[in-house]
Amino acid sequence: MNDDGGAGEPKVSSTVDFDANGKHFGHLSIPHSRNDSGWGAVHLPIVSIRNGDGPVLVFTGGNHGDEYEGPIALMKLVRALDPAEVTGQIIAIPALNFPAIMAGTRLSPIDGVNMNRAFPGRRDGSVSQMIAHFVQHRILPRCDAVCDIHSGGKSMYFSPFGAYHNLPNKAVMEKSRAATLAFGAPIGLELVELDAGGMLDTAVEEMDKIFVSTELGGGGTASPRTVAIADAGVRNLLAHFGLVDGKPITRESLGLAPTRMMHMPDPGSFTICDDRGIFESLVDLDQAVSEGDPIGQIHFPERPQREPVVYRASASGTVIGLTHKVLMEPGDFLSLVARDM
Repeated sequence: MNDDGGAGEPKVSSTVDFDANGKHFGHLSIPHSRNDSGWGAVHLPIVSIRNGDGPVLVFTGGNHGDEYEGPIALMKLVRALDPAEVTGQIIAIPALNFPAIMAGTRLSPIDGVNMNRAFPGRRDGSVSQMIAHFVQHRILPRCDAVCDIHSGGKSMYFSPFGAYHNLPNKAVMEKSRAATLAFGAPIGLELVELDAGGMLDTAVEEMDKIFVSTELGGGGTASPRTVAIADAGVRNLLAHFGLVDGKPITRESLGLAPTRMMHMPDPGSFTICDDRGIFESLVDLDQAVSEGDPIGQIHFPERPQREPVVYRASASGTVIGLTHKVLMEPGDFLSLVARDM
């Protein structure tokens, strides 16, 4: 994990007073000297909706700049909410990696940093590291829970799921699991990360706070279905945590199947590419597979006479994630298989 860049005030400033009641649209100002603006800054939009004391819920979207359900749902939410209907506080950052969102790239075009590997950040670091440092030291200590909305971006595609982690603190884990259920995605996943260092998830969980994440689609786009899941999910979390009156709207009440609770028994749930070539998927999302079943195969355009290399499922279950790429490199993600709990 990155260190926090030492003690001291964040170099990032905010135009929003997070202690003030009402609805406040503002921005974070991140110093960024560049060739065409020597004393310049990046302005990252942030919103606070507060009405007295109560739970504090943080929403983030756009942690990666090619994932769009979060920014869309959060911009709609903050425009629509009346502070009078809120008890407590909502802090929303629709585009956590704002430069990446504006460029349509997973990583920041300014510093090449993956925001979800930048925590706890550095006060004197790059733009992404300074954003992470401000969130770590000024936003997370205020909150009770965080919901970070992801999708697969341009390179992956997922069957929509909400997710929580298997944590040593079982009381916090159960609260995160309950919040994931309340979000109401088609799948609720107990998630194992390939690399948890530097993640917003880890920063929140190390504070023993509730964390809910999602993967709501992918392919570098947003569909009516996946945006609707995000819209309903953020509203459901407001009700779940008591920020607004009422109860979460269940999938059953809408005539939908209940959230399917799944888990990943071990990192073998992932299939990772070892070859360079053209990938042909042999399965679809939501397809059941058994251990050893073919997932896909790599073809070699520079040697058409060569037989393809077949990749097989290393675990039985249901395919809930697939690469959205075709031209593969060693180390690339191919598939994710999860099992019913």
